[in-house]
Amino acid sequence: MENARPYDPTPAIMGILNVTPDSFSDGGRYNSVDKALQHCEELLEQGADLIDIGGCSTRPNNAIATEQEELERVIPVLRALRLRFPNVVFSIDTFRKNVAEACIFEGADLINDISGGLFDPDMLPYIGQHHIPYVLMHCVGTPETMHQYSLGGDIHQTVLDFFKQQCEVLESYGDQQIILDPGIGFGKSLEANYALLSHLERYRYHEYPILIGISRKSMIRKLLGPEADLENGTTLLNTIAMLHGADYLRVHNVKNAVDLKKTFNFAHPSE
Repeated sequence: MENARPYDPTPAIMGILNVTPDSFSDGGRYNSVDKALQHCEELLEQGADLIDIGGCSTRPNNAIATEQEELERVIPVLRALRLRFPNVVFSIDTFRKNVAEACIFEGADLINDISGGLFDPDMLPYIGQHHIPYVLMHCVGTPETMHQYSLGGDIHQTVLDFFKQQCEVLESYGDQQIILDPGIGFGKSLEANYALLSHLERYRYHEYPILIGISRKSMIRKLLGPEADLENGTTLLNTIAMLHGADYLRVHNVKNAVDLKKTFNFAHPSE
């Protein structure tokens, strides 16, 4: 497969490519260049609009990879993917400025930062000065403690205030390409996670697009029980996200998301 399919933004499907040994869903399955190439091709053939490459798992109670470990995992894969798929949009899932900079140099198009600029004080200045497309996720705490929080209350205002604060930093460098991610599953109560999914309009800042990443997350089984089907639950939650105007869906199973998107858009044609 030489090139990506034509871009379709309603919503865009971001396929997940973890090149770590310890990610919660697929750790170790694609952490070699050959396996990553094969899986990327599968995701693109299924209809992914862009690919998100991650080299540092932040699952609960997990040791955080060092910067050097993250670079050693991501850079060889990114180089091979960029050579094989020159027209595909590649995102890098990292909270480290040095990793972001190295990956942009190697041809990455987008930085997906789960910390929204909190974990590395050099990230926002780097992104802002170079006007790099950036996914800004709401987060609390540190890489080691963020899963210990369980925010509730007026979660929409909390997330909106965070977006406003971090976007103003980026915007001080001029126009930016920002995508907002409410961080569902990161440091929120179960009720807050579902509230964020159902009321995107309450924390959308400056009409920036919103990315929802709920693929295979524990909030599914926390609500439906330990035997709940994570793929089915993911599709149900992505449907809710689409009903409320999500612009990007970040998923492991691209085929399911594309089938949902086709069905949804057929049933809800644009005006």
